[in-house]
Amino acid sequence: MHIRLLMIGDVVGRPGRRAVKDNLPGLVRDERVDLVIANGENAAGGLGITKEVAGELFSAGVDVITMGNHVWSKHEIIHFITREDRIIRPGNYPPGAPGSGYGRYKTRNGVRVGVFNLSGRVFMPALDCPFRMADQLLSLLKEWSNIILLDFHAEATSEKMALAYHLDGKVSAVCGTHTHVQTADEQILPGGTAYITDVGMTGPRDSVLGVKKEPVIDKFVTQMPRKFEVAAGPYQFNAVIIEIDPESGASADIKRIQNYE
Repeated sequence: MHIRLLMIGDVVGRPGRRAVKDNLPGLVRDERVDLVIANGENAAGGLGITKEVAGELFSAGVDVITMGNHVWSKHEIIHFITREDRIIRPGNYPPGAPGSGYGRYKTRNGVRVGVFNLSGRVFMPALDCPFRMADQLLSLLKEWSNIILLDFHAEATSEKMALAYHLDGKVSAVCGTHTHVQTADEQILPGGTAYITDVGMTGPRDSVLGVKKEPVIDKFVTQMPRKFEVAAGPYQFNAVIIEIDPESGASADIKRIQNYE
């Protein structure tokens, strides 16, 4: 029997956390989800994550939280990420960075799943090579399971696609995050790896990528600095469900989720 993983796109602020609470229990039940992963790098006030916010997501049913370029935006994460193995940060940060870039988990039925997190380098901070680091982390996770999901937090579509093809047949899924716009290119690559360029955003719908519209528009018009804040109002919930053969680790299906308040 196939297992089903749910990957939730970037959770943004309080509206995003509310969307997770409202949507997750029903999805887990109706879609028979075995493990839930969510990108939480914008979960606390739009930048970073705190221990309390992480606890809120875990209580809502999230099993694993991945991060991205805003991983260190809330300084307190440095003190708890090393003790919380359900939160993983991009694995291509230099040696010595707190926390881990990968984790070994079990589904509700005891099936082993590996999850790892990488950050892109195109239009992003200059970290270690995600391609080389993917190969290194993959060798560690293959000892645990054939079922492996990568959250690739990157800006450039080309970089995401290239890494997905580099890993095709070696991982179960490559899910892009970071742009907050869900793409319509979900597919199973020739080697059996599920792929989507960006899972999208779980956060305020009436916004610019989760941020209040007015200061963003004003910054574009005036080219002056503006303070950005998480928008209010109705939310959107973006995710994908991936169906995987537990023996081979190959994906059989990937389906986009778009729910709106």
